[in-house]
Amino acid sequence: MKIINRCFSRRTIEEIISTLESKALDKKDDWISSTIQSLKKASPTSLKISLRSIREGRLQGVGSCLVREYRMACHVLKGEFSKDVHEGYRAIFIDRDKNPKWEPSRLELIRDDDVDRYFSKVDDEDWEDLKLPPRSNLSRYSIAKL
Repeated sequence: MKIINRCFSRRTIEEIISTLESKALDKKDDWISSTIQSLKKASPTSLKISLRSIREGRLQGVGSCLVREYRMACHVLKGEFSKDVHEGYRAIFIDRDKNPKWEPSRLELIRDDDVDRYFSKVDDEDWEDLKLPPRSNLSRYSIAKL
């Protein structure tokens, strides 16, 4: 658990991977090696938006988290900023070559404003923003869970 906390408390995904690689040099550990391999195979865009979502979610209520995740999922599925989700499906389920061609292909090519777009309201009249019911309309049990 100490290694997980030390590595994944880093500010960026690049720093997380770098810390894991440093730990791998110090200590032979299958978990560290497989984690590095998994992170390097994943879509760089997905890694960046996932880390940001996790970090923001720690500071938000469940309603804000649901809206944020909904917006992020809409942008990912629309493929307007990146086609990586479709490329991942192609590589795993269609061609089964397990060799996705991510665009952009490297973490350092993704700017913060590229990531910001995934958390914005979808600017398309065919896509509605998530509207949660007002708390007063929720059952007592639901309010307790929120």
